[in-house]
Amino acid sequence: MKTYPLPIYVQRFFTQRLATQLHASPNTIASYRDTFRLLLKYATDQLGREPTDLQVADIDSDLVGSFLSFIETTRGNGARSRNTRLSAIRSFFKYVAVNEPQLLHHCQRVLAMPSKRHEKRTIDYLTRTEIEALIAAPEPSTWSGRRDRTLLLLAVQTGLRVSELINLTCSDVVLGTGAHVRCIGKGRKERATPLRRDCAKLLRVWLAERAGADGEPLFVSNRGGRLSRDAVERIVRTHVGEASRHCSTLRGKRVTPHVLRHTAAMQLLQNGVDRTVIALWLGHESVETTQMYIHADIQLKEKAMAKTKPVTASAGRYHPADELLAFLEAL
Repeated sequence: MKTYPLPIYVQRFFTQRLATQLHASPNTIASYRDTFRLLLKYATDQLGREPTDLQVADIDSDLVGSFLSFIETTRGNGARSRNTRLSAIRSFFKYVAVNEPQLLHHCQRVLAMPSKRHEKRTIDYLTRTEIEALIAAPEPSTWSGRRDRTLLLLAVQTGLRVSELINLTCSDVVLGTGAHVRCIGKGRKERATPLRRDCAKLLRVWLAERAGADGEPLFVSNRGGRLSRDAVERIVRTHVGEASRHCSTLRGKRVTPHVLRHTAAMQLLQNGVDRTVIALWLGHESVETTQMYIHADIQLKEKAMAKTKPVTASAGRYHPADELLAFLEAL
């Protein structure tokens, strides 16, 4: 009887499927790796066998279900984290199902497990006044201040992800007529984002001061190395704190690099740009992803409300005529 050792398929999934076939980003691979670390440790505790001794059949829908409950109840993860873990597990079993048809029924039971509904919060973004206060916060008389101001303006204007910002090289910035910045986004997709004149002007000055070769990072640390995600988050947090001294609405407001990306999208939406163009601008896989900005735009809703007319009819209350309808209305 043929056996299906789990270690073989896990290794192939990461080396062949994710790295070679899909060219998954380092962030995606790291997220999937962390999921399988947790899953394999949980399976070892439950089954009493080391990960190298497990079979694919040992990771069934019952085990996956109890694992998902474990990370919520014991580890205190929210529904979003649970769904992220489940997504990684599903991806693995899709790979197994394609390569081992004999395990199709086993895989389908795991793939049929639903994601958990969760509360969708309205996205955070900065207003025009808050943007101006943040951009003005870095000290222009220092090298780090000039770097930070350029980085913040570029982030707010282009909506680049943190990973895209820190991986920019000096040659990715194209100035002159049709100024733009090139980047590699999710799914290894390359895109070009236009630059406003103020942003292009600041980048030109920074590039002259940076004096880096074409393949060198656009933004570097004080030691000359590429900025990390944590460094960018620290830069944003530091200057938001400084800007809040002059802009009261920033006080207590949680601002992250991703909030700057949301801000870029909201600026486009509020200036009448179609959401299809916004999706292309941000590098979204689907136009539906951009729908969240429409939900968050209070100004758009206020304009819609201004076009409505007040109701002149007297207020009343609906009374169902049937007992069954009354029961349903009371639910």
